[in-house]
Amino acid sequence: MPDGLDFSAGMLAPRKGRGAVSNPAVRFVSTARDAFDDGWGTLADLADLPPLPTTLIREAAKSAMAWNDSPDIGFDRAINPYRGCEHGCVYCYARPSHAYVGYSPGLDFETKLLFKPDLPALLEKELSRPGYVARPVALGANTDPYQPVERSLMITRQVLEVLERFGHPVTIVTKSAGVLRDLDILRRMAARNLVHVCLSVTTLDASLARRMEPRAASPLRRLEAMRVLAAAGVPVGVLAAPMIPGLNDAELERILSESCKAGASRAGYVLLRLPLEIRQLFEEWAQAHFPDRAARIMALVRETRGGRAYDSRFGIRQTGTGAYADMLARRFQLAATRLGLGGTNARSQPLDCTQFAPPPGARTAGRQLELL
Repeated sequence: MPDGLDFSAGMLAPRKGRGAVSNPAVRFVSTARDAFDDGWGTLADLADLPPLPTTLIREAAKSAMAWNDSPDIGFDRAINPYRGCEHGCVYCYARPSHAYVGYSPGLDFETKLLFKPDLPALLEKELSRPGYVARPVALGANTDPYQPVERSLMITRQVLEVLERFGHPVTIVTKSAGVLRDLDILRRMAARNLVHVCLSVTTLDASLARRMEPRAASPLRRLEAMRVLAAAGVPVGVLAAPMIPGLNDAELERILSESCKAGASRAGYVLLRLPLEIRQLFEEWAQAHFPDRAARIMALVRETRGGRAYDSRFGIRQTGTGAYADMLARRFQLAATRLGLGGTNARSQPLDCTQFAPPPGARTAGRQLELL
């Protein structure tokens, strides 16, 4: 936690409907700003500021898919219709990426959202290229593809329409019951073994969820979304993530159990990750919302990360190390086995890649676009 921050004086107070309680400087910018009280007690007024509005910023995407070779995740390509996420999850691992476009990973991440209206057309062009080999693509691997702005922008739906036409397999992870809007497409793709959907459930406590994920769907709505998807024949899983030591990790078994009852057939979990600016943001948030537990939570986090706030090494960054992390892993394994839940890794639940085929004329149209 940065030196000199006095939470008791109200310098860092939660903003209504937002997760982060500050806006850290962009790490690529040399200047920095510090809040201080000028003696007039004006900092206390920050707690009464009106809700921050959401600003939409059009982004001219250069490509539709982002590629990776990480051994920790089960896909090598992803499609992200949005940068930033209005859900406001304080622990979101995508927050530091906002600095790449000149915005803070704090409140900017939740309020300054970049959207990519050209994404569906770019995707069709990339899938039409000769030599493209289909593998499952993750939709929204960085930020949620069904965050609130998707209701009107509908970029995610257009992407699904392209993938369906091409017979391209896709995996979806979301915290939103808004995924049900596209049930018609998902049902058709599921019948062809082209889609998996995973709902992320962090807690079943509605009050805690509202603090951690202020604009995401309630836990009950996510469970109901699982029921509807499963009833429609869409394979659905649950991701209990992140598990935060001393805060929500006691709920792990119940999350898996309730999700299984709702129709989930696969499960996974991730231990809290605090890379780069997320450490500061999470500590500020914990102190603001749980001042009596904040120190204990961070002590347990460091216990799972070799004494540090985070360990970025492949193979352990998702699960941590030490007795506490090992116990969490064992608990997950026992509960998943008892409930008959498999893994969320797409490679262990293979989708059908053999149906991929550009529609007639797609490759010709793609070459014509290159002339424009």
